[in-house]
Amino acid sequence: MLQVVLERPGRFVATEAPAPSLRPGDALVRVHRVGICGTDLHAFEGRQPFFTYPRIIGHELGVEVIDPGSDSNGLRAGDRCAVEPYLNCGRCIACRRGKPNCCAELMVMGVHVDGGMRPLLTVPASKLHRSETLDYDDLALVEMLGIGAHAVERAAIAPEDFVVLIGAGPIGLSVLQFARLTGATIAVLDVRASRVALCREKFGALTALIEDDAVRQLERLGGELPTVVIDATGNAQSMAAAFDRVAPGGRIVFVGLIQGSIAFENSNFHRRETTLCSSRNAPPETFRRIIRLIEGGSIDTAPWVTHRFALADIPDVWTTAIAGNDAVLKAVIEV
Repeated sequence: MLQVVLERPGRFVATEAPAPSLRPGDALVRVHRVGICGTDLHAFEGRQPFFTYPRIIGHELGVEVIDPGSDSNGLRAGDRCAVEPYLNCGRCIACRRGKPNCCAELMVMGVHVDGGMRPLLTVPASKLHRSETLDYDDLALVEMLGIGAHAVERAAIAPEDFVVLIGAGPIGLSVLQFARLTGATIAVLDVRASRVALCREKFGALTALIEDDAVRQLERLGGELPTVVIDATGNAQSMAAAFDRVAPGGRIVFVGLIQGSIAFENSNFHRRETTLCSSRNAPPETFRRIIRLIEGGSIDTAPWVTHRFALADIPDVWTTAIAGNDAVLKAVIEV
């Protein structure tokens, strides 16, 4: 059986996969789909925080249960599942307070430990979220959608809010899908005309703007600045600008991650009594909620998967067809 290993920045190698060993509490799963995300692209480029090489990447997974193990958590062989790839300690203050997604000792599959670019792997049974109806493409999207869903949870959006989402990459678009469910007024800003058009045509954004003189555009649009700003760019300049784009008493949520500092004018922040928070990963109940929403038709996954590749082809196609390809919204690997 073949596995693909990111040996070092800029180099994948295909090797023979060893047989996985099943530990107490683990389930053995067959990987069918692996979604490719910005974390994987950054790891290939050598600019992913908290990353060491060599590493088997891949944390957006649609899998089939082969052996549910000794502590099955209600799973059965043949179950189709999404994987919650966040391995938390269960002991720290975050875990004790029901926030395992930001565990003090968090290990993310495909980042801190090996992930899913291989046919078989073991996963704690508690990290598998089953669906009776969703296919493997849908299940591989759940983790990515969870980033957007949790950002919306963190923003505490109400129907009367005016929300601006900055950045229409895959994470920003996942935020958009869940923000729309709140009933709030939503505008999307992006520097790329193609992504603005995609927001309108495929993701139902009624207002999508090119990011140029954004404050004036937003004031003209809503009469006042937005009460919620969610920045999904992972760009320091954009994140710093968010402090000038939010209304007094408003909230800013940073979904994107950078290596470095964000500077802002404290008097402006204080005068507006701005609430600032980050959003990291997603808790297990959000995974279950997303599966229910997709099953019920409230979240449409049809626009997402634009490109497909075989696992064996990844070393050859990564730089030619995936990295830097603006036509890719979500690429999946068929294992």
